[in-house]
Amino acid sequence: MPIQILMPALSPTMEDGTLAKWLVKEGDTVSSGDILAEIETDKATMEFEAVDEGVIGKLLVGEGTQGVKVNAPIAVLLEDGESAEDMPEHSEPAAEPASSHVAPAKPSEATASAQGYGRGETPQADPATKGERIFASPLARRIAAEKGLDLAQITGSGPRGRIVKADVESARPQDAAPRAAQDTEPGTAPAPKPADTGAIAKIYEERPHTEIMLDGMRKTIAARLSEAKQTIPHFYLRRSVTLDPLLEFRAELNAQLEKRGVKLSVNDFIIKACALALQQVPTANAVWAGDRILQLDPSDVAVAVAIEGGLFTPILKDAEQKSLSALSAEMKDLAARARERKLAPHEYQGGSFAISNLGMFGIENFDAVINPPHGAILAVGAGLKKPVVGEDGDVTVATRMSMTLSVDHRVIDGALGAELLQAITDNLENPMAMLA
Repeated sequence: MPIQILMPALSPTMEDGTLAKWLVKEGDTVSSGDILAEIETDKATMEFEAVDEGVIGKLLVGEGTQGVKVNAPIAVLLEDGESAEDMPEHSEPAAEPASSHVAPAKPSEATASAQGYGRGETPQADPATKGERIFASPLARRIAAEKGLDLAQITGSGPRGRIVKADVESARPQDAAPRAAQDTEPGTAPAPKPADTGAIAKIYEERPHTEIMLDGMRKTIAARLSEAKQTIPHFYLRRSVTLDPLLEFRAELNAQLEKRGVKLSVNDFIIKACALALQQVPTANAVWAGDRILQLDPSDVAVAVAIEGGLFTPILKDAEQKSLSALSAEMKDLAARARERKLAPHEYQGGSFAISNLGMFGIENFDAVINPPHGAILAVGAGLKKPVVGEDGDVTVATRMSMTLSVDHRVIDGALGAELLQAITDNLENPMAMLA
């Protein structure tokens, strides 16, 4: 029986995507691992792979079509011996692009495969843990999905252990895979009531304006920040740090590193200071996971990078182990590829802590919104020369930088958050110790 290939979910936040480009045509024979299409998500352009062999019977969605919902049919795959006459009557020919000006996207250098997803079958998570791929006929996969069965728990009777129709039809109830919760999970925001677009537009219909439609990234940012402010009990801790010792030390290091073409920024020191602080206060190196807290061992620090139309938060993994020059080089690379939207999902998903630095724009201080499931985010302002009263009572001038730590109270209590911010401050005010 022909199998409908469905729009895959290529990221945890993806609700719909743009079918940027087909890499196959009707009548093509495909095998497992062949690239079928390039799909634009809210973050990047990614490749979509076939999971089984067959013939492309019909393309249901045209190139450049925007807003294709996850799990919507995009193509039909025919098994051996099947023909176009076997396809369901409701299968429609490829649709024209939603907008004629939408051009197919160029493939990203940072691509990810989506084996198995979009075909109505059981996702192949279990085989990955076993280091092997499940071999099953497309019909067996469809029946397993309909019955809620876990293919990893079924023994195949076909050639090379391939799972066939009879195997899934005779599977026992205990072979059913655990179903993901369909209702709202703990920590998940209820869907906010959408704004009445017509009513708002009517207010401004007589005033000159330009209507800008939201792209996938902007929709995702709006949804995630709404969720964050609705579900995360934020509280805020504020400190100012004296930067003069760090600025002097940075100048000395940059002079020595000039021949190597390395120039450290203040932000590089901030990343290192936060990474070390998460090791010094390990209980704060944690994320909220709905019904539990996950405490991380490494310091995986996310750093907000502004791009046109939104932002990315690429992650510097194991940041506590890396030198300042290594952190600097990696951050420059991640930021450059973020602006080109060429980051792979594993480069911006995860981490426990984030940094948002607006000091370069002259912002003195601000409060950042936590990026779930992170436990905290540090908002960094500009370093400004200010009068300071010394311990001897004399007034001097020092470079002071304001920091605000936004904290998820479910993960980090007030005293623990204060301890973490103190550790960050100590590291920044004693920069040489960060190299020890």
